[in-house]
Amino acid sequence: MDPFEDTLRRLRETFHAGHTRPAEFRAAQLRGLGRFLQDNKQLLHDALAQDLHKSAFESEVSEIAISQGEVTLALRNLRAWMKDEHVPKNLATQLDSAFIRKEPFGLVLIIAPWNYPLNLTLVPLVGALAAGNCVVLKPSEISRSIEKILAEELPRYLDQSSPNLGRIINQKHFQRLRALLGCGRVAIGGQSDESDRYIAPTVLVDVQETEPVMQEEIFGPILPIMNVRGLDEAIEFINRREKPLALYAFSNSSQVVKRILAQTSSGGFCGNDGFMHMTLASLPFGGVGASGIGQYHGKFSFDTFSHHRACLLRSPGMEKLNAIRYPPHSPRRLRMLLVAMEARGCSCTLL
Repeated sequence: MDPFEDTLRRLRETFHAGHTRPAEFRAAQLRGLGRFLQDNKQLLHDALAQDLHKSAFESEVSEIAISQGEVTLALRNLRAWMKDEHVPKNLATQLDSAFIRKEPFGLVLIIAPWNYPLNLTLVPLVGALAAGNCVVLKPSEISRSIEKILAEELPRYLDQSSPNLGRIINQKHFQRLRALLGCGRVAIGGQSDESDRYIAPTVLVDVQETEPVMQEEIFGPILPIMNVRGLDEAIEFINRREKPLALYAFSNSSQVVKRILAQTSSGGFCGNDGFMHMTLASLPFGGVGASGIGQYHGKFSFDTFSHHRACLLRSPGMEKLNAIRYPPHSPRRLRMLLVAMEARGCSCTLL
């Protein structure tokens, strides 16, 4: 798929899902834009000097300060701007409610010129974000230094670089995970930032069993979804593969959850939750078969790293009781020995 077409599709899906409409989301984007201006002020001064030979004074006054002022103004007035604007009514509509509601357009394109390359990029961006839109931003290719900073640094401060989400451990695993995004079709997420080793939580649909994302442990924020015709097929799919470290079953029906528990095998199991079984020291955590050996947590960890040595100590004075075990054998002695060998609840035995 063309990368631009894929980006536009994801942005439209994000908007239609309603993510950009809440005031909290819009304010978070504006605060991120403000942090971008503060954190990269010197870089922006240097870039404006390279592109237009602007002095630090002129860059601050005509570019950075104006942009920052727009952010501050929008944050201060956002909720008021979003409110319905009631308008005067005539006699015929006195009992009605007449108002103007400010709705976001959806996906908007901002094309910036080169003469004020930061100001004329960010000021309209503030308005578009405050209004609840998704934005495709096109800086001027002529002011290359500013274009480079906007392309490389700005995305880290907006919806896709979240500070509350983890990052991929190293570049090798980042590349491995990003390649998996090509499996199936991205339904949610899909954004990535190589410089920050960030991949957004992503849901893949229309995934085939033979695709790479279904052939290995993912160790990343990617959830592939495969369609099956029913519960029988789902259980059969699980059982024909290696036993997993954990199996999570989600259903409004307790019978469905219990059936999956009864007819599958895994290291651990959660019904209508994930991970939480790991929080109990009273439950063992570990795999089975290909998913691992041994168990952790509390005494289970102690037992895993202990050799369970079988020991029995007997007094020499008890030797006479062993006579029934020695020749000459007889049916009576065999019956007595078998009775003595039966598992019993008592803490002692004759043999």
